[in-house]
Amino acid sequence: MNWYFDVLKQYAVFHGRARRKEYWYFVLFNLLVALAIAAVDGLFGSNGMLGTLYSLAVLLPSIGVGVRRLHDTNRSGWWMLIILLPLLGLIILLIFMAMPGTSGKNDYGDDPLNASPA
Repeated sequence: MNWYFDVLKQYAVFHGRARRKEYWYFVLFNLLVALAIAAVDGLFGSNGMLGTLYSLAVLLPSIGVGVRRLHDTNRSGWWMLIILLPLLGLIILLIFMAMPGTSGKNDYGDDPLNASPA
């Protein structure tokens, strides 16, 4: 659960690197929270208003962790825009996010695997 809150705390951080673990745990918890909110939306008949508000609330943190994840693979954050290509963009971005990060220091900072816990 700390992975989720750590990303939310760094909601506007677009520099540095994010490990696969950090990115995918955020995605998992984000999905679980979104499903729970969808269930609550369904119970109260709020036409998805809560889900929309949640999506807007986590938009910036999601972009931030995605950019940091791309940095870990030594790619520019601008690669996030590849998602605009229908289907192919999603597949390419998923591959990038699943790839291991570059070991050691790269253009975007030190290896997060070697960083000491805060």
